[in-house]
Amino acid sequence: MSVKRAAFITLHACPLAAPGQGKSGGMNVYVRQLAAALGDLEMQIDIFTREHADVANRIETIGPNVRVIHIRAGEPEAHVGELYAHLPEFLGQLNAFREEERLEYDVVHSHYWLSSWVGRELSQAMGVPHVVTFHTLGLIKMQSRAGEVEPAERPVVEAEVMATADRIIAFSPHERDAMARLYGADASKVSLVPCGVDLSLFRPLDQNSVRARLGLNGEKILLYVGRIEPLKGLELLVETAAQMDSEESVRVVVVGADANGDREMDRVKRLAKERDLEDQIDFVGQVDHNELPLYYNAADVCVVPSYYESFGLVALESMACGTPVVAARVGGLSTIIHHGRTGYLKSWRCPEAFANSVEMIISSDGLQQSMGEAARKRAEGMGWDNVAAMIWNEYAVLTGEPVEGDN
Repeated sequence: MSVKRAAFITLHACPLAAPGQGKSGGMNVYVRQLAAALGDLEMQIDIFTREHADVANRIETIGPNVRVIHIRAGEPEAHVGELYAHLPEFLGQLNAFREEERLEYDVVHSHYWLSSWVGRELSQAMGVPHVVTFHTLGLIKMQSRAGEVEPAERPVVEAEVMATADRIIAFSPHERDAMARLYGADASKVSLVPCGVDLSLFRPLDQNSVRARLGLNGEKILLYVGRIEPLKGLELLVETAAQMDSEESVRVVVVGADANGDREMDRVKRLAKERDLEDQIDFVGQVDHNELPLYYNAADVCVVPSYYESFGLVALESMACGTPVVAARVGGLSTIIHHGRTGYLKSWRCPEAFANSVEMIISSDGLQQSMGEAARKRAEGMGWDNVAAMIWNEYAVLTGEPVEGDN
């Protein structure tokens, strides 16, 4: 059986949404880039997502063989926490569209727990394999940081889908082991396939040129990229900057928008003021995805202080630009960053330890250069073409198609 057409279900993460605003982030980038790379392999990919407030066209072609199809389910402005109740409606509207267009798929690939409920029902109705990538897991999120609250239905759905899915894609051994330990998942059904990076977009540039373009002077730059929400741990970066005892003047640049109004942004700004750092921190807000390489290249170090990252796309993007990373040793970050070679992983959420690692890098041009070169080399093996080939092989095994390397 040939793998020719796949349905992606990404209910709450439209691949057309700008990363860094609201709940849009790495998953939006992942879905779009993976679909595009599979399209380059001559697969037809239909991405089903929920109709949202700024939809221009119900069906949008975003590249060779790739379409985004917006499905009405609940009010366009509905918060992600309200969407569980609308899953049957989404499934019904999706099936109506599929019947109207006479569409059949060889495989269903769902992304995130909400989508996985829809993907399970759709795959069973069509009698085709169901592949699921959870991106994050509710039980790990709640264990990662005090105060994290998830819908009661989430771990139940995650466990049910893990039990019925034909293949589960995990980004790291940590995620695979957590599925088995916390949810009782069959580890033999879990395949390790990392996230990817666009190596043509995220690449080394001349640092002086990009700093001039961004209006940055000779200060050492610590960069944060991502949504501004409690789970991302931005307060740790502020405390790290406050601990630094470097002879170099340091500036913290924060790229990303608040995921929930301005509550977390206001909290971080208050902390910066308390630490007498408000003049050293620039809150840039959301920037266009294509502009991110400018910020990564302008930085001396990218800091990823998250409580939990299932993968850590920001770290990989930074490394692809040749910028070392100092990150919390959580989730999939330890599978991307080679401690001591491409940056540093910190096991404790301790500002002094983070500050020490950052200062080691910024105080040595030689270390910064060698780490940057090793980081780029590490990223070069994680381009989207490689990731898409791995995913295609997973589909092929499930559908009986010969895979690469078979005789």
